[in-house]
Amino acid sequence: MEVLLTKEIAGLGKEGEKVNVARGYARNFLLPQGFAVGVSPANLKKIIAEKKLNEQKEAKSVKDAQEFIKKLGGVSCTISVKTGESGKMFGSVTSEDIVQVMKKEGIELDRKDILLSEPIKELGVFNVEVKVYPRLKGKIRVWVVKESEV
Repeated sequence: MEVLLTKEIAGLGKEGEKVNVARGYARNFLLPQGFAVGVSPANLKKIIAEKKLNEQKEAKSVKDAQEFIKKLGGVSCTISVKTGESGKMFGSVTSEDIVQVMKKEGIELDRKDILLSEPIKELGVFNVEVKVYPRLKGKIRVWVVKESEV
């Protein structure tokens, strides 16, 4: 049975493709779940129009993400930490700490979007990657300083 996919399905096809599947698969799964519609000129036009609209939305989202990345490029944050006499830090700086400081700067980030492989455990300047959009990443500069220096 031929159907038009309304959503991308792994191993089957992409949105807007015409695929040939077993009748039972189409009748019992694809059609009721809204993953496919029957092949007709009206459905084909509708799928093409929806695909075009989705591409426009995706392009706008990517453009907004790129502007946000530019904004992040000029941002740096300072985190003051307690240290011992030898300059060794007590604890570490985590992605949650960075989120809190960035929130004070007026930039909303999610903890999961800050790409720290492990917490920062020493004083210094660090370039930290931030996931802004799938396949798009920005960088912020994080200054970790002694509490008395601020």
